[in-house]
Amino acid sequence: MWGRLCAAGRQRPPRRFRSLNHKSWRWRSSSVHERALRYRIGEQIHGFTVQQVTAVPELFLTAVKLSHEDTGAKYLHVAREDSNNLFSVQFRTTPMDSTGVPHILEHTVLCGSQKYPCRDPFFKMLNRSLSTFMNAFTANDYTLYPFSTQNPKDFQNLLSVYLDAAFFPCLRQLDFWQEGWRLEHENPYDPQTPLVFKGVVFNEMKGAFTDNERVFSQHLQNKLLPDHTYAVISGGDPLNIPDLTWEQLKQFHASHYHPSNARFFTYGNFPLEQHLKQIHEEALIKFQRIESNTAVPKQQLWDKPREHHVTCGSDSFASDPTKQTTVSVSFLLSDITDSFENFTLNLLSSLLVGGPNSPFYKALIEANIGTDFSPDVGFNGYTKEAYFSVGLQGIAERDIETVKQIIGRTIDEVIEKGFEEDKIEALLHKIEIQLKHQSTSFGLSLTSYIASCWNHDGEPLELLKIAEKVSQFRQCLKENPAFLQEKVKQYFKDNPHRLTLSMSPDEAYYDKQAKTEAEKLKQKVNALSEEQKKQIYEKGLELIALQSKPQDTSCLPALKVSDIEPTIPLTKLETAFAADEVPVQYCAQPTNGVVYFRAVSSLNTLPEELKPYVPLFCNVITKMGCGALDYREQAQQVELKTGGMSVSPHIIPDDSHLDVYEQGVLFSSLCLDRNLPDMMHLWSEIFNNPRFEEEEHFKVLVKMIAQELSNGIPDSGHLYASVRASKTLTPAGELQEMFTGMDQVKLMKRIAEMSDVKPILRKLPRIKKYLLNSDNMRCSVNATPQQIAQASKEVEKFIKGITRSKKERRPVRPHVIEKYSEPKATGSETLNCSQIPRKLITEPTFQPCQMKTHFILSFPVNYIGECIRTVPYTAQDYASLRILAQLMTAKFLHREIREKGGAYGGGAKLSHSGVLTFYSYRDPNSLATLTTFEKAVDWVKSGDFTQQDIDEAKLAVFAAVDAPTAPSDKGMDHFLFGISDEMKQMHREQLFAVSRENLMDVANKYLAAGKSTRGLAILGPENADIAKDPSWVKR
Repeated sequence: MWGRLCAAGRQRPPRRFRSLNHKSWRWRSSSVHERALRYRIGEQIHGFTVQQVTAVPELFLTAVKLSHEDTGAKYLHVAREDSNNLFSVQFRTTPMDSTGVPHILEHTVLCGSQKYPCRDPFFKMLNRSLSTFMNAFTANDYTLYPFSTQNPKDFQNLLSVYLDAAFFPCLRQLDFWQEGWRLEHENPYDPQTPLVFKGVVFNEMKGAFTDNERVFSQHLQNKLLPDHTYAVISGGDPLNIPDLTWEQLKQFHASHYHPSNARFFTYGNFPLEQHLKQIHEEALIKFQRIESNTAVPKQQLWDKPREHHVTCGSDSFASDPTKQTTVSVSFLLSDITDSFENFTLNLLSSLLVGGPNSPFYKALIEANIGTDFSPDVGFNGYTKEAYFSVGLQGIAERDIETVKQIIGRTIDEVIEKGFEEDKIEALLHKIEIQLKHQSTSFGLSLTSYIASCWNHDGEPLELLKIAEKVSQFRQCLKENPAFLQEKVKQYFKDNPHRLTLSMSPDEAYYDKQAKTEAEKLKQKVNALSEEQKKQIYEKGLELIALQSKPQDTSCLPALKVSDIEPTIPLTKLETAFAADEVPVQYCAQPTNGVVYFRAVSSLNTLPEELKPYVPLFCNVITKMGCGALDYREQAQQVELKTGGMSVSPHIIPDDSHLDVYEQGVLFSSLCLDRNLPDMMHLWSEIFNNPRFEEEEHFKVLVKMIAQELSNGIPDSGHLYASVRASKTLTPAGELQEMFTGMDQVKLMKRIAEMSDVKPILRKLPRIKKYLLNSDNMRCSVNATPQQIAQASKEVEKFIKGITRSKKERRPVRPHVIEKYSEPKATGSETLNCSQIPRKLITEPTFQPCQMKTHFILSFPVNYIGECIRTVPYTAQDYASLRILAQLMTAKFLHREIREKGGAYGGGAKLSHSGVLTFYSYRDPNSLATLTTFEKAVDWVKSGDFTQQDIDEAKLAVFAAVDAPTAPSDKGMDHFLFGISDEMKQMHREQLFAVSRENLMDVANKYLAAGKSTRGLAILGPENADIAKDPSWVKR
């Protein structure tokens, strides 16, 4: 996985306000901290020497820094009362060409090692572990291998596999060909078909560069830091990847993947000694110290600014085709190892570009000449020297000069006027709330946070002392009120190392890329002798045989199904009725002084013609001003008093019937307990007195939303394909497509194109009338036990203060059923909990139908979704289908779609809505992949899998089911989805009970051809076969 993308490992899907862990976070002399504080500087443990021990109370952690005597390997352990333990090893990888050698190496080391020689142990461990995260990342100048788990035995298993992969990989030639690049016949079985380029990374990078924002960011870094490793593309340029040889890959591993060039990081509540012993004995003991020549030299500073222009593909979703140019001005800043200077510059960047009160937002965004800030706006601390970038996208080419002038003028104004104290306080409040807000992936956040600075021999412990930095920053401002203005003058006004980069679309861009690739291919093929061509054909067959051969995975460690906890811990919930009618769920949790508020309001009475505009309404309702506050003042109050206020569509399928669903809007926010009255007052004002008169600001927001949606397609194409494919399968599916699918992308494009937005703006007060009242509402609060009483008073006040409809409004769709969710304890303890009613829509006459859609986009790769209507969550077969989806992914689809087909990713998953989805991501194939989906079903029906395969699928599913839940998210399954702990326990027992017969039965019952209604969608280039087929709808 390259850059800062998310890849094919195991990750939790993002959830609103996802935060740290289910432990109590009081700073106490717990055993974890006591153990860490006992270490003495100079103490030797398993070949390591303790160098520093530091307590960081504001983050509830104690850090121990060590180094390995024989190899010089660096080590940082962070002891914290968190059961989600993390390991990572990081190597400084500094390529000097764009062949993608560090990226291809990252993929290839995971394909087998000395101790674990089976093919692809990394992906196989996803199904033999209860890991909460497993992945690998290639950044600009380092490669990182992290995993996390809550199980001590699992930690040792995964550590063993990761150490062996990193330090003793097989690096077989066939694995290099599969993961990197190869020449192979279009049909590997037919030597008469033409030779083409194939390979996972090759296709991944072709897909990555369909994203114009990424193209711009890549050029920006290459041109601003042109002297060394940052001048190349670490992930690989598809046109340079075929220049990499297997020998060069092995040499790069030998010189870069050595303990002397490694940084180890562990986090959590497991004992440090065990980690050190295993790392020393399984890896480091076998090495001696070397001089690692991987350091990045300081960039030579320019004596005058530079300009550069590049081209990209045109955006078919641009709101104005004549305005597709991007321009930015970027400034080289300080070395990232100066932690206080970078802390200051990061804050300064937020003041300059963060939100509608910032100088650059006012000057650039509100000038109405572009759609949004340019990519990589603000502070970038991922290279040895940080940089700051600001500009606009979605402008006309003639406006490049205007943007440059505005940037220069704004810098002068900031130097002259400085920043208001309130703006600085809002920013420092944001830091305070980030420190208190707990996330389940805190260890992963930490390893990513320190990676760049530590990579260049900066002091990672200094980065953790955030409270100290805040005090120092306040002191600097106190001693010198012009402190920030002087920084602006030093780094922006008087800085000649400044790059103006512009990018405009070229209609023939993808054609030119394809032509260059064809020339490269021709050159490679023409250089081949007949004997070499014969070898390529034979090697192609050898690779397919290897990919198809059953693997002996007995060498790999594994947990057993019996290692999984049989029952789930119960969450205590209480429900009260505010103002005697609105149900409020209270969940007392160790939230560290933060209060989390959520509310759901029903869409049942909203007229159908207003529905498509609900996502737009959600996007702007907290950004247009309310009560006496205009939009700038509102933004300021939100930053000063809350950790964010958001509104989003909420479409929830019923747990027991596919044609029943809840439609509503979810309101979410969090704040420090002292600010709860202010936060609830803001919600009151948004509900009672939202402002819709700022037409110019509304236009700005519309353009930004449309631009963001368009920019998101290359990274989320498979999700758009899946949403479209499920559109006609359930009534909720139609709404999902309207709210989150390509229909919404196209609607926002149309609105952004309008010269007069008044007709749209007039819809918002109408939507408000139906949505922002207490008629069909429920609320929830997660807070510490001490805060619940105060929170209850504030919610009561909020409910009493917002309007009720004067007359009873009828639902637009007549079939509404009231459903009560009633959590009951599965043990002896009964919960003090009333029922929470939810008003659901039922569509008794709904008929699912098949639909096939091809969205023709100018991408060189495809994104594919095939959806099948199955059964709801509480049905007996749901558990079997869930295990089946995982089994097909791990044992069939990964091999066929990724290894053989060369797509970056693919698999099957079962959604909460009862729709089973087959998908592929950045896929060079289209219809062939749909055939692969069919073959996956045939494979299951043939029974060609073992009990071990089933157990592994169960482990993988339970890893997701048992992923840690943050205090802020406890009770949310009940509040949002109506799923009680009792229902979850029942589902758990059904998962345990799934048998081989169940799997074959559900495959026949639901997935066999003609058994269930299915939908198909492809986003990708023109396709001659689809074009001839009238059953496909072409968009």
